[in-house]
Parts: sequence; structure tokens; C-alpha cells
Amino acid sequence: MDFSISDDRRMLTDTLRRYLFEQYPVDHRTRVAYAAPFHDPAQWAALAGLGLFHALAPEDRGGIGGTGFDVAVVFEELGRALCPEPVLGQLMAIRLTLAAGGDLEPLLTGETRAAVALDEAEAGWDLDALTTRAADGRLTGRKTVVYGGAGADRLLVAAAGPGLWDVAAGDAEVAGYGMIDGGPAAEVFLDATPASCLIPEARAALEEARDWAALALSAEALGAMEAAFAMLTDYLATRKQFGQPIGTFQALQHRAVDLAIEIEQARSIVILAASAMDTPERAKRVSQAKHLVGRIARQVAEEVIQMHGGIAMTWEYPVSHYAKRLVMIDHQMGDSDWHLERLMGMLEAG
Repeated sequence: MDFSISDDRRMLTDTLRRYLFEQYPVDHRTRVAYAAPFHDPAQWAALAGLGLFHALAPEDRGGIGGTGFDVAVVFEELGRALCPEPVLGQLMAIRLTLAAGGDLEPLLTGETRAAVALDEAEAGWDLDALTTRAADGRLTGRKTVVYGGAGADRLLVAAAGPGLWDVAAGDAEVAGYGMIDGGPAAEVFLDATPASCLIPEARAALEEARDWAALALSAEALGAMEAAFAMLTDYLATRKQFGQPIGTFQALQHRAVDLAIEIEQARSIVILAASAMDTPERAKRVSQAKHLVGRIARQVAEEVIQMHGGIAMTWEYPVSHYAKRLVMIDHQMGDSDWHLERLMGMLEAG
């Protein structure tokens, strides 16, 4: 497998990394991620102007990428900067709109912000357990933890069937809030809410969109892990104890090397998953990635805090925010256990 990235993707990576470093430093992120609207609308518009969303769609539909590797490099940089902009919801909306044959232009330009209302409290991640019902062009039900739902213009709602419906956010009751690790989410209440059906039988489209989201989250975790590890190695080289940097202590060196190896394993599985997004192996590779990355992300979060000591628990030190995000990524779009069970089901099915 070729582990190098193309010149176009390298340019995208460099541009996005430089922009986020200059315009979205961690102190700015901390200010905007935990107070309404839980992101920076001006930066959302600026990222759209950079063509970020065009990188998430194929060229034949107006985008400039749309492959697994394009999505992975974008979200890796978002994770490295701990960026709370609701790009995940936009990615899922783009994939579902592609499946429905709809117009992507408002999503690609950022003119329309969309969120995908998929999860329900009692259903977990089981599409067969959805209780939101459609009748006479109206939806009734409740959707929980809708990522990017606060401030979205359109809601793409999964209802029992499963089917996919388009709802104007203004027609629904949307209770927005910030997630514990920053960024916007919402509870969505539907009570005979007007809706238009995009895909009557949407199981394949919804599963595919969730797989793209799981790949994106795995790549985001990879970027966040690398940033947290870089802070750790810098700390080990500068923090002194007994008159010498603590990075010279063999026990800490071994723990840091173990973390570096785990992060490289995470990178390898993300690359494998990205390469399989347009193949029959998509679901298997994505679940492998989400399961392994979820486990490693938790390990990295725990280890960087332990090796930093008490300073890593403070609000002002960035490591605490990276650790929160790494832990919470595992709970989005299926946690490690759910993806392991999914893999086991695939093996049993042959």
C-alpha cells in the first residue's frame, strides 16, 4: 500500500494546518467551544471560503475530492487543532445528499449548515430500533445528541423504516447545548413536524454516512493524539526533577515510546480504512479503525495526563482539553465495543 499522500492533498493539509494554527489557536478554541453558539461562525465561513467542504465531495458533484483520504486529511488537521466547528454534520449531510441525488452546492459553499439527526436515547446505534415516525409528510419523535444541531439550517432526520427526511430546523423544536468536550449539539423534538422524504428506504445510505463519520472521527482522533503526544515530549524535555529533565528517566522514556508505537498503529488502520471507503470492505475496515483508535485514544489521554502530572488537569493547559476530546470521540458514531460487536457479526455472517 502507498502510504504517501498526493500533492493536492499535501497542499490541502498544509493550507488547513497553517490556517488553523494562525486563526484557531487553542486559547481561541477554548473561548468559543464552551459558550453559545459553541463554535465560531466567522471561522465556519472562513473555512468554507478555503474550500474545506468541497474537499468532502467528489469532483463529478462539484467537489474537489470526496475520497476516504481527502476526508481523513481534513479531519486529522481539525483534530490536531482541536477545532470545534461542526464539520462532522456537514460531512454526513453531504454523503446523504449524494445518495439522494440532491443539490450539494449550498452545503459545499457553507451557505447551508446541516446536521444529521440519527440517534435516539433508547435506540442506541440500532437503526431498526428507531421510534421517530412519519405520517402524512410529518415526523413525530425525539432525536438526541445531534452533532452540530445547534444553529443548523436543515436537519436530515432518520425515521423508522429506516427512511431519510429533510426538515427545516425552524420547524422543529431544537434545544442546543455544548458538549462536555466543546462544540455544538442539540436535542431535536418533532411533533407532527413538516418534512419531505429524501430516501424512503435509507438503510444503506445511513450506514454509509455513519461509516464516513466514523472514519472522520478516527482521523480526528489521530490528529489530536499526535498533538497531545507532541506536548508530552516537549514537557518531558523541559520539566526538571533532581536537577535533570524528567525525559531522561528510563521509565518515562519507555512509556513514551509505547505511546508512539500505538499512535503509529492508529495511523496505519486509519489509512487502511480510508483506502477501503469505496470498496465492499468499507464497513469492516471502518469498524476495525473505530475500535482500535477508540482504545488507543483512551490510552493516550490517560498516559499524557499521568506523565504530565497535576498541570494536565487544569483548564488553562491544553492537554486537558485534548484528553477530553479523545475520550469522547469513542462515544460518537459507535463506541469501541459496538464496533467490535459489529465486526463479530460480520465474521459470523461469513
